[in-house]
Amino acid sequence: MRRIQFIELHEQPWFPSSIRDAITDALQFGLNLVKAYAPIAPLLQSAVDASGSRSIVDMCSGGGGPWLDLSQKLHGNAPALHIWLTDKYPNLRAIQNMRSVSENHITFYPDPVDAMKVPGELKGFRTMFTSFHHFLPEVARAILQDAVDASQGIGIFEATRRAPLRTYRPQELRDIVEKLHATKYQWQIGEHSEPGEATITYLIGYPRVPLGDLPTPLAAMLGTFAK
Repeated sequence: MRRIQFIELHEQPWFPSSIRDAITDALQFGLNLVKAYAPIAPLLQSAVDASGSRSIVDMCSGGGGPWLDLSQKLHGNAPALHIWLTDKYPNLRAIQNMRSVSENHITFYPDPVDAMKVPGELKGFRTMFTSFHHFLPEVARAILQDAVDASQGIGIFEATRRAPLRTYRPQELRDIVEKLHATKYQWQIGEHSEPGEATITYLIGYPRVPLGDLPTPLAAMLGTFAK
């Protein structure tokens, strides 16, 4: 099926903020209810470790996305990560609630954040969940290039499929990455699936580090995921 780009009405500047917040609240509730992104926790953990970052900058966070559940899985395997939630139109009430529930492991950046121009003070491994398909290829490429220019890792995760939405397929993601100016980056693109779980399309990139410079277990895991 050919990819079709639709307009996200709730992401338009004129859209009523109260209705936008209700939509992002519903999306966050659904993601946490079914724990759609729980299966990729080890993959995300290994990528964050490889990037050397101790913080995560989540973009297009809406009402908080899957982070309430996912952050607990990451914290269980490593020293606590600090997670920043950001959005061009922040749902401040929902994000403030996440901060309280997570005991300040999850906080929000109060100003609007454009994923193509992330503020320089927001350092950390960047993530996007169920939102990358909102962007045209040239914008998607600009989002990735901004992370590369800032020497920050980035992970894109989509639990949605091509029909009826317009999720990028792995080959389309490879086409976007090939046009980046990122000669020293390690990229992993594919689909993660487990029995009874939704298939998750992912794109992960971070500054290339020779596997020999990493701890042996981590090097082995990354080598497996990169195949």
